[in-house]
Amino acid sequence: MPPFLKALLAQLAGTAIAYGSAQAGLLPTGLAPVLAVQAVAAAGTASLLRSAPWWRWIHLGFAPLVVGALSLGIAPAWYLAAFVFCALVYWSSFRTQVPLYLSNRHTAEAVAALLPQGRPAMLLDLGSGTGALLRPLARLRPDCRFEGLESAPATYALSRLLSRRQPNVSLARGDFWKIPWADYDVVYAFLSPVPMAAVWKKACAEMRPGSLLISNSFPVPGVEPETVVEVDDRRRTRLYCYLPAGPGLGGKMRNTGR
Repeated sequence: MPPFLKALLAQLAGTAIAYGSAQAGLLPTGLAPVLAVQAVAAAGTASLLRSAPWWRWIHLGFAPLVVGALSLGIAPAWYLAAFVFCALVYWSSFRTQVPLYLSNRHTAEAVAALLPQGRPAMLLDLGSGTGALLRPLARLRPDCRFEGLESAPATYALSRLLSRRQPNVSLARGDFWKIPWADYDVVYAFLSPVPMAAVWKKACAEMRPGSLLISNSFPVPGVEPETVVEVDDRRRTRLYCYLPAGPGLGGKMRNTGR
């Protein structure tokens, strides 16, 4: 069951239980007991549906926060504006479970060091966001071509604006699952743990021998990386490097630092 459907069912169940309890006279008078029962029932339902643990905290706070926001008397247009902004930035995150992550300068330098040396190369950024990785890469390796695919309209538009003067950067709005990856020397992913098994399956099916799959922070489940690069930044970023169709697949992991 998709996570957003589990969330909807949990909220509906929590509301039904709270309403039924109030109608049956099982709760003290006032709004606070109803909200408490609704929140706990929604969180409990989410647990029964095996939602991710952090969903429980969302369900615990959802109804109380909605009621609190309504009590502030904020004009409805502001809520609509906030919804539109979030939709344009996060777009299909509710379905893909991939939030917006931005790669930093140190990560770009580490990725540049992993690119083939002495010849041009092509890199594809899966979910390129604002182009935070591609722009510094394009400056570091002007001989290479960097392409990115982003589905969210707002971040895609910003990335196009910021990279308009970099001829070796090409950006498109679309779904990276629907294009072939065979033409790329390197495929870079900074997604989430959820899609990594599918990413690995597609990489193995389409990428050329010797090409490189780099996953920022999220390893492929059950697959030992060829190399793990530890980036010297504040969050101690790790780049998990795989050769989906090349030599060394499943080889002993080695650590390299920057």
